[in-house]
Amino acid sequence: MGGYILKRLGLAVLVALAVSMIAFLLLRLSGDPAIAIAGEGARSEDIELIRKTYGFDRPLPVQYVEWLGKTLRGDFGESIYFKQPAAPLIFAKLGTTMVLGLLSLAFALAISIPLGVLAAIYRNGWIDRLCLALAVLGQALPNFFFALLLIMVFSITLRALPVSGSDTWQHFVMPTIALGYYAAPAFMRLIRAGMIEVLEADYIRTARAKGLPANKVIFKHALRNAVVPVVALAAVQLGFLLGGSVVIETIFALDGLGYLAYQSITYKDFPVMQNIVLLLSVIYVVLTLASDVANAWLDPRIRVG
Repeated sequence: MGGYILKRLGLAVLVALAVSMIAFLLLRLSGDPAIAIAGEGARSEDIELIRKTYGFDRPLPVQYVEWLGKTLRGDFGESIYFKQPAAPLIFAKLGTTMVLGLLSLAFALAISIPLGVLAAIYRNGWIDRLCLALAVLGQALPNFFFALLLIMVFSITLRALPVSGSDTWQHFVMPTIALGYYAAPAFMRLIRAGMIEVLEADYIRTARAKGLPANKVIFKHALRNAVVPVVALAAVQLGFLLGGSVVIETIFALDGLGYLAYQSITYKDFPVMQNIVLLLSVIYVVLTLASDVANAWLDPRIRVG
Protein backbone atom coordinates (compact mmCIF):
# COMPACT_ATOMS: atom_id res chain seq x y z
CA MET A 1 0.00 0.00 0.00
CA GLY A 2 2.86 2.36 0.82
CA GLY A 3 4.48 1.85 -2.57
CA TYR A 4 1.18 2.50 -4.34
CA ILE A 5 0.70 5.75 -2.39
CA LEU A 6 4.22 6.92 -3.25
CA LYS A 7 3.63 6.24 -6.95
CA ARG A 8 0.35 8.12 -6.95
CA LEU A 9 1.91 10.97 -4.96
CA GLY A 10 4.74 11.31 -7.50
CA LEU A 11 2.24 11.35 -10.34
CA ALA A 12 0.15 13.96 -8.51
CA VAL A 13 3.19 16.23 -8.13
CA LEU A 14 3.96 15.94 -11.85
CA VAL A 15 0.35 16.75 -12.74
CA ALA A 16 0.37 19.79 -10.44
CA LEU A 17 3.59 21.07 -12.05
CA ALA A 18 2.19 20.53 -15.54
CA VAL A 19 -1.02 22.38 -14.66
CA SER A 20 0.92 25.28 -13.14
CA MET A 21 3.05 25.55 -16.28
CA ILE A 22 0.04 25.49 -18.61
CA ALA A 23 -1.83 28.04 -16.50
CA PHE A 24 1.19 30.34 -16.42
CA LEU A 25 1.69 30.18 -20.19
CA LEU A 26 -1.99 30.61 -21.05
CA LEU A 27 -2.36 33.68 -18.84
CA ARG A 28 0.80 35.20 -20.29
CA LEU A 29 -0.40 34.54 -23.84
CA SER A 30 -3.82 36.08 -23.10
CA GLY A 31 -2.37 39.57 -22.79
CA ASP A 32 0.57 41.68 -21.76
CA PRO A 33 0.69 42.07 -17.93
CA ALA A 34 2.65 45.29 -18.31
CA ILE A 35 -0.25 46.91 -20.20
CA ALA A 36 -2.69 45.71 -17.54
CA ILE A 37 -0.58 47.25 -14.77
CA ALA A 38 0.01 50.51 -16.63
CA GLY A 39 -3.66 50.94 -17.48
CA GLU A 40 -5.36 52.31 -20.55
CA GLY A 41 -3.79 55.33 -22.17
CA ALA A 42 -0.33 54.68 -20.74
CA ARG A 43 2.67 55.76 -22.76
CA SER A 44 4.83 53.13 -24.45
CA GLU A 45 7.80 54.31 -22.37
CA ASP A 46 5.90 53.65 -19.14
CA ILE A 47 4.79 50.22 -20.34
CA GLU A 48 8.36 49.31 -21.23
CA LEU A 49 9.59 50.51 -17.83
CA ILE A 50 6.99 48.34 -16.06
CA ARG A 51 7.94 45.41 -18.28
CA LYS A 52 11.58 45.70 -17.22
CA THR A 53 10.76 46.40 -13.55
CA TYR A 54 8.61 43.28 -13.16
CA GLY A 55 10.79 41.13 -15.41
CA PHE A 56 8.16 40.64 -18.11
CA ASP A 57 10.80 41.23 -20.78
CA ARG A 58 12.67 38.06 -19.83
CA PRO A 59 12.05 34.65 -21.48
CA LEU A 60 8.88 32.86 -20.32
CA PRO A 61 10.76 29.83 -18.86
CA VAL A 62 12.79 32.17 -16.65
CA GLN A 63 9.64 33.99 -15.53
CA TYR A 64 7.93 30.68 -14.77
CA VAL A 65 10.78 29.31 -12.65
CA GLU A 66 10.99 32.57 -10.70
CA TRP A 67 7.22 32.68 -10.15
CA LEU A 68 7.08 29.01 -9.10
CA GLY A 69 9.93 29.51 -6.65
CA LYS A 70 8.21 32.48 -5.02
CA THR A 71 4.90 30.62 -4.90
CA LEU A 72 6.47 27.60 -3.19
CA ARG A 73 7.90 29.99 -0.58
CA GLY A 74 4.43 31.43 0.02
CA ASP A 75 4.95 34.64 -1.94
CA PHE A 76 1.88 34.97 -4.18
CA GLY A 77 2.76 38.45 -5.35
CA GLU A 78 0.56 41.54 -5.13
CA SER A 79 -2.84 42.13 -6.65
CA ILE A 80 -2.83 44.68 -9.47
CA TYR A 81 -6.46 45.70 -8.96
CA PHE A 82 -6.92 45.38 -5.19
CA LYS A 83 -3.46 46.80 -4.39
CA GLN A 84 -2.73 44.28 -1.63
CA PRO A 85 -0.86 40.98 -1.22
CA ALA A 86 -2.55 38.23 -3.21
CA ALA A 87 -2.14 35.44 -0.62
CA PRO A 88 -4.38 36.82 2.18
CA LEU A 89 -6.88 38.02 -0.43
CA ILE A 90 -7.17 34.55 -1.94
CA PHE A 91 -7.28 32.57 1.31
CA ALA A 92 -9.86 34.94 2.78
CA LYS A 93 -12.25 33.94 -0.03
CA LEU A 94 -11.42 30.23 0.02
CA GLY A 95 -13.68 29.49 3.00
CA THR A 96 -16.84 30.60 1.20
CA THR A 97 -16.02 28.46 -1.83
CA MET A 98 -15.26 25.43 0.35
CA VAL A 99 -18.59 25.84 2.18
CA LEU A 100 -20.44 26.09 -1.14
CA GLY A 101 -18.62 23.04 -2.52
CA LEU A 102 -19.34 20.88 0.54
CA LEU A 103 -22.99 21.95 0.68
CA SER A 104 -23.39 21.24 -3.04
CA LEU A 105 -21.80 17.81 -2.62
CA ALA A 106 -24.12 17.02 0.31
CA PHE A 107 -27.14 18.15 -1.73
CA ALA A 108 -26.05 16.05 -4.72
CA LEU A 109 -25.71 12.96 -2.52
CA ALA A 110 -29.00 13.67 -0.75
CA ILE A 111 -30.97 13.55 -3.99
CA SER A 112 -28.90 11.02 -5.96
CA ILE A 113 -28.81 8.19 -3.41
CA PRO A 114 -32.62 7.88 -3.01
CA LEU A 115 -33.15 8.27 -6.77
CA GLY A 116 -30.47 5.69 -7.56
CA VAL A 117 -31.97 3.21 -5.11
CA LEU A 118 -35.49 3.73 -6.49
CA ALA A 119 -34.26 3.38 -10.07
CA ALA A 120 -32.57 0.07 -9.22
CA ILE A 121 -35.52 -1.35 -7.31
CA TYR A 122 -38.01 -0.47 -10.05
CA ARG A 123 -35.63 -1.19 -12.92
CA ASN A 124 -37.09 -0.65 -16.41
CA GLY A 125 -40.31 0.73 -14.90
CA TRP A 126 -41.68 4.24 -15.08
CA ILE A 127 -39.92 5.22 -11.84
CA ASP A 128 -36.59 4.13 -13.32
CA ARG A 129 -37.27 6.10 -16.50
CA LEU A 130 -38.29 9.17 -14.47
CA CYS A 131 -35.09 9.02 -12.40
CA LEU A 132 -32.96 8.63 -15.53
CA ALA A 133 -34.81 11.54 -17.15
CA LEU A 134 -34.00 13.72 -14.14
CA ALA A 135 -30.37 12.67 -14.42
CA VAL A 136 -30.23 13.53 -18.12
CA LEU A 137 -31.89 16.87 -17.41
CA GLY A 138 -29.33 17.60 -14.72
CA GLN A 139 -26.46 17.16 -17.15
CA ALA A 140 -28.13 18.79 -20.15
CA LEU A 141 -29.36 21.90 -18.32
CA PRO A 142 -26.55 24.46 -17.94
CA ASN A 143 -26.06 25.38 -14.29
CA PHE A 144 -26.10 29.11 -15.04
CA PHE A 145 -29.50 28.77 -16.74
CA PHE A 146 -30.80 26.68 -13.85
CA ALA A 147 -29.51 29.34 -11.46
CA LEU A 148 -31.43 32.04 -13.32
CA LEU A 149 -34.59 29.91 -13.14
CA LEU A 150 -34.14 29.58 -9.38
CA ILE A 151 -33.76 33.33 -9.05
CA MET A 152 -36.92 33.93 -11.06
CA VAL A 153 -38.94 31.50 -8.93
CA PHE A 154 -37.62 31.91 -5.38
CA SER A 155 -36.39 35.52 -5.42
CA ILE A 156 -38.51 37.43 -7.93
CA THR A 157 -41.82 35.52 -7.79
CA LEU A 158 -41.94 34.09 -4.26
CA ARG A 159 -39.50 36.58 -2.65
CA ALA A 160 -38.38 33.79 -0.34
CA LEU A 161 -34.60 33.87 -0.83
CA PRO A 162 -32.04 36.65 -1.35
CA VAL A 163 -30.55 37.02 -4.81
CA SER A 164 -26.96 37.90 -3.92
CA GLY A 165 -24.53 38.00 -1.05
CA SER A 166 -23.05 35.48 1.39
CA ASP A 167 -23.97 36.87 4.81
CA THR A 168 -26.53 34.26 5.94
CA TRP A 169 -27.35 30.63 5.25
CA GLN A 170 -30.26 31.72 3.03
CA HIS A 171 -27.73 33.13 0.56
CA PHE A 172 -26.30 29.64 0.02
CA VAL A 173 -29.59 27.84 -0.70
CA MET A 174 -29.97 28.61 -4.41
CA PRO A 175 -26.24 28.39 -5.23
CA THR A 176 -26.11 25.00 -3.51
CA ILE A 177 -29.07 23.69 -5.50
CA ALA A 178 -27.78 25.08 -8.81
CA LEU A 179 -24.29 23.66 -8.35
CA GLY A 180 -25.24 20.39 -6.64
CA TYR A 181 -27.97 19.39 -9.09
CA TYR A 182 -25.43 19.38 -11.91
CA ALA A 183 -23.22 16.89 -10.00
CA ALA A 184 -26.03 14.57 -8.89
CA PRO A 185 -26.48 12.52 -12.14
CA ALA A 186 -23.02 10.93 -11.89
CA PHE A 187 -23.76 9.71 -8.37
CA MET A 188 -27.25 8.53 -9.31
CA ARG A 189 -26.09 6.42 -12.24
CA LEU A 190 -23.28 4.90 -10.17
CA ILE A 191 -25.62 4.00 -7.31
CA ARG A 192 -28.21 2.59 -9.69
CA ALA A 193 -25.65 0.36 -11.40
CA GLY A 194 -24.19 -0.74 -8.08
CA MET A 195 -27.58 -1.50 -6.57
CA ILE A 196 -28.66 -3.54 -9.60
CA GLU A 197 -25.49 -5.63 -9.33
CA VAL A 198 -25.75 -6.09 -5.56
CA LEU A 199 -29.46 -6.93 -5.57
CA GLU A 200 -28.71 -9.88 -7.86
CA ALA A 201 -25.99 -11.24 -5.55
CA ASP A 202 -26.41 -14.56 -3.75
CA TYR A 203 -26.25 -13.13 -0.23
CA ILE A 204 -29.16 -10.78 -1.01
CA ARG A 205 -31.25 -13.71 -2.23
CA THR A 206 -30.28 -15.58 0.94
CA ALA A 207 -31.31 -12.64 3.12
CA ARG A 208 -34.67 -12.48 1.39
CA ALA A 209 -35.14 -16.24 1.71
CA LYS A 210 -34.60 -15.92 5.46
CA GLY A 211 -37.56 -13.56 5.59
CA LEU A 212 -35.73 -10.33 6.38
CA PRO A 213 -37.81 -7.19 5.81
CA ALA A 214 -37.35 -5.59 2.41
CA ASN A 215 -36.17 -2.28 3.90
CA LYS A 216 -33.49 -4.05 5.92
CA VAL A 217 -32.28 -6.00 2.90
CA ILE A 218 -32.09 -2.90 0.73
CA PHE A 219 -30.62 -0.33 3.12
CA LYS A 220 -28.55 -2.47 5.50
CA HIS A 221 -27.15 -5.10 3.16
CA ALA A 222 -27.41 -3.88 -0.43
CA LEU A 223 -26.88 -0.12 -0.13
CA ARG A 224 -23.85 -0.47 2.18
CA ASN A 225 -21.97 -2.30 -0.58
CA ALA A 226 -23.35 -0.32 -3.51
CA VAL A 227 -22.36 3.03 -1.98
CA VAL A 228 -18.65 2.15 -1.61
CA PRO A 229 -17.59 3.51 -5.07
CA VAL A 230 -19.47 6.73 -4.32
CA VAL A 231 -16.99 7.55 -1.55
CA ALA A 232 -14.13 7.69 -4.04
CA LEU A 233 -16.19 9.57 -6.63
CA ALA A 234 -17.22 12.16 -4.04
CA ALA A 235 -13.61 13.37 -3.66
CA VAL A 236 -13.26 13.94 -7.39
CA GLN A 237 -16.67 15.59 -7.64
CA LEU A 238 -15.79 17.98 -4.80
CA GLY A 239 -12.82 19.20 -6.81
CA PHE A 240 -15.07 19.61 -9.83
CA LEU A 241 -17.59 21.61 -7.77
CA LEU A 242 -14.88 23.91 -6.41
CA GLY A 243 -13.59 24.60 -9.90
CA GLY A 244 -17.10 25.03 -11.31
CA SER A 245 -18.13 27.52 -8.66
CA VAL A 246 -16.86 30.49 -10.71
CA VAL A 247 -20.08 30.85 -12.71
CA ILE A 248 -22.42 30.22 -9.77
CA GLU A 249 -20.59 32.58 -7.42
CA THR A 250 -20.62 35.26 -10.09
CA ILE A 251 -24.37 34.93 -10.68
CA PHE A 252 -25.21 35.06 -6.97
CA ALA A 253 -22.35 37.46 -6.06
CA LEU A 254 -21.03 35.13 -3.37
CA ASP A 255 -17.88 36.55 -1.84
CA GLY A 256 -15.80 33.49 -2.63
CA LEU A 257 -12.87 32.35 -4.70
CA GLY A 258 -14.97 31.93 -7.85
CA TYR A 259 -16.24 35.50 -7.74
CA LEU A 260 -12.70 36.70 -7.06
CA ALA A 261 -11.56 34.79 -10.14
CA TYR A 262 -14.23 36.52 -12.21
CA GLN A 263 -13.09 39.92 -10.92
CA SER A 264 -9.47 39.05 -11.65
CA ILE A 265 -10.31 38.09 -15.22
CA THR A 266 -12.36 41.25 -15.71
CA TYR A 267 -9.63 43.57 -14.44
CA LYS A 268 -6.72 41.51 -15.83
CA ASP A 269 -5.34 40.92 -12.36
CA PHE A 270 -2.75 38.36 -13.45
CA PRO A 271 -1.12 37.57 -10.06
CA VAL A 272 -4.46 36.78 -8.40
CA MET A 273 -5.89 34.85 -11.35
CA GLN A 274 -2.70 32.85 -11.77
CA ASN A 275 -2.60 31.77 -8.15
CA ILE A 276 -6.34 30.97 -8.04
CA VAL A 277 -5.90 28.61 -10.98
CA LEU A 278 -2.89 27.02 -9.29
CA LEU A 279 -4.65 26.68 -5.93
CA LEU A 280 -7.79 25.10 -7.40
CA SER A 281 -5.66 22.77 -9.53
CA VAL A 282 -3.64 21.64 -6.51
CA ILE A 283 -6.84 21.06 -4.51
CA TYR A 284 -8.26 19.00 -7.37
CA VAL A 285 -5.05 16.96 -7.66
CA VAL A 286 -5.01 16.32 -3.89
CA LEU A 287 -8.65 15.22 -3.95
CA THR A 288 -7.96 12.94 -6.91
CA LEU A 289 -5.02 11.44 -5.01
CA ALA A 290 -7.27 10.89 -2.01
CA SER A 291 -9.79 9.21 -4.30
CA ASP A 292 -7.14 6.86 -5.70
CA VAL A 293 -5.92 5.95 -2.22
CA ALA A 294 -9.49 5.35 -1.04
CA ASN A 295 -10.14 3.11 -4.04
CA ALA A 296 -6.96 1.13 -3.36
CA TRP A 297 -7.87 0.75 0.31
CA LEU A 298 -11.40 -0.39 -0.48
CA ASP A 299 -10.36 -2.66 -3.36
CA PRO A 300 -6.94 -4.38 -2.90
CA ARG A 301 -7.00 -5.52 -6.55
CA ILE A 302 -6.19 -1.94 -7.65
CA ARG A 303 -2.96 -1.60 -5.70
CA VAL A 304 -1.88 -5.14 -6.64
CA GLY A 305 -2.44 -4.29 -10.32
